[in-house]
Amino acid sequence: MKGYKRLHNTFFILLIMVSASVSAAGGAKLMHMEVDLSDQTSLQRGAKTFVNYCLSCHSAAYMRYNRMGKDLGISEDILKTNFMFGTDKVGDTMKIAMSSSDADQFFGVAPPDLSVIARSRGADWLYSYFKTFYVDESRPFGVNNLAFKDVGMPNVLWELQGKQRLIEKEHDGGAHHAPTYEDLELISEGSQGAEEFDQTVRDLVNFMVYLGEPIKLQREKIGFWVLLYLIVLMVVTYLLKKEYWRDVH
Repeated sequence: MKGYKRLHNTFFILLIMVSASVSAAGGAKLMHMEVDLSDQTSLQRGAKTFVNYCLSCHSAAYMRYNRMGKDLGISEDILKTNFMFGTDKVGDTMKIAMSSSDADQFFGVAPPDLSVIARSRGADWLYSYFKTFYVDESRPFGVNNLAFKDVGMPNVLWELQGKQRLIEKEHDGGAHHAPTYEDLELISEGSQGAEEFDQTVRDLVNFMVYLGEPIKLQREKIGFWVLLYLIVLMVVTYLLKKEYWRDVH
């Protein structure tokens, strides 16, 4: 009976997780991208995109400029010239000049801090989100999003990507067709081609994953040595135990 109850609880938890994933994707399967935090060049490009297109409205208040520069191999001179637009102190956190009250007045709600958004939403969600804005004149900013239905912000990367429209389709018999990412069609070109824009988004998401856990690469390296130490300790402890109990057994 206990085994059945445990199995029932496990199935219920998995069902909730799957439902949440589908809901987050707006009813569509998320596109996948591989995160590579060891690619420092990608992280540098992603940081540049982040400060130019995201940091105007969204802060990253849990990250300091000098910490980012040290982790990503960016000198203080380059930080000040190309990454720091709201302060000249490299020890400051990545905050924005706009106050929460002004944000409420301008947008109706304060834009969320993006320090840990990758840990909250996941890399696949962010990748799908940045790539699936499409024109929707019924929305206040003239765009909607397949990953985040009725999104409340403009497509800040539209100059790079261009503009997309959603192709309306119907199944046989007039049934409604749930839109997918394949239903998006480019109607005006941006300054980047499809492959170049895809790399830009990958770099941006890569950086945002780094933002959520800057210590991850170091933690994994430390974890390897900790496990190796525990294995050696286990061998030594086992041999010591055998020596202590040799006369007894």
